[in-house]
Amino acid sequence: MKKKNPLLIFSFLVLFGLAGVTSCSRVNKVKDIFDKPTAREKYERDYEKDSLAFSQWKQAFESALYDSIAIALPYAETGKFSPTAPKVYTYNFSLNPGERLQVSVDTDSVNPLVFIDLFRQEIDSVVTYEHIKSAEFNTKILQQEVNEPGIYKLLLQPEINSTSSFSLSVFKEPVYIFPVAGKGNASVQSFWGAVRDGGRRSHEGIDIFATRGTPVVAVTEGRVSSTANKGLGGKQVWLRDGKRGQSLYYAHLDSIIATPGMRVSPGDTLGLVGNTGNAKTTAPHLHFGIYKGYRGAQNPLPYVFQTAKPEKIAPIAASDYLLSTGTANLRKGPSTKAEITTQVKPNDTLKFLGETTDWYHARLGEENFYIHKSLARPL
Repeated sequence: MKKKNPLLIFSFLVLFGLAGVTSCSRVNKVKDIFDKPTAREKYERDYEKDSLAFSQWKQAFESALYDSIAIALPYAETGKFSPTAPKVYTYNFSLNPGERLQVSVDTDSVNPLVFIDLFRQEIDSVVTYEHIKSAEFNTKILQQEVNEPGIYKLLLQPEINSTSSFSLSVFKEPVYIFPVAGKGNASVQSFWGAVRDGGRRSHEGIDIFATRGTPVVAVTEGRVSSTANKGLGGKQVWLRDGKRGQSLYYAHLDSIIATPGMRVSPGDTLGLVGNTGNAKTTAPHLHFGIYKGYRGAQNPLPYVFQTAKPEKIAPIAASDYLLSTGTANLRKGPSTKAEITTQVKPNDTLKFLGETTDWYHARLGEENFYIHKSLARPL
């Protein structure tokens, strides 16, 4: 009987093993196309799940869902990721339909993975959070157009043992451009829900005041579904936003330029500001309304309200810890109106997380909070 060559057998096993690894990698990539795992799921799949570091990292994320830190947008923060604790940064804020959330994180040259997750609060018998979106793997940007009003929670978590400075920017922007050329927020002088006809009805839109003849423009890409001169709205244009399944109403025009069936792009002129219809006794203005299927009239203000981007924060702290310089309130937000959770005494040590305008973001025990910069200093 012919003996088998041990070297040949070893070479075969090595090649078979490499092929298996390559095959598994390909299988994972193909599987990802169909299953679309989140960035966090991809990271967890390749990490040693029975390690202490991984368990602490995952537990920190799960616990962070119950943190009640609240901020107002726009918001900016600078800070430092460090391996001394499995930190998760959480922020609660309110959003409305018609707003688009923009989140970005910049890090230094170490370039760690940063996981960004967005949840929406649901309240039944208990408070729970529905996962809305995660940033793509190895990216530090998240964008999300809002369809439901409510409290949203942003979670920011660096990879295990990450060491890096970071800069966070969170703000919202309207999904539409402003409907009157050259005008902005200050020109809105009558709002959604205002009383009309002695209380017999409420205002189903916003009124934007401008000089007669100012161009009224398409706020988004769409099709002009109809034009008319009738009823309370006088000269009017209806624009269909097929992407969002809603109709946009432009009323009290002095003249109509658009024609039914016309395809338009943002900024195209639909008509000119006037005071036709039941607006004859008021100054020229555009009544702008939004109607969405069975939901009926929607508040159009969040769709067009122009918001500022946050200013970048120049970091002051250069330490992992802060020292309180006096008796200080610890608050659940960077504002003197935010809820007070507890107090610290002079010379208490706090874990530094980050800083924003006038406030340090810090941690004491298992709780995150804000302390005014006048009441603490870097160690």
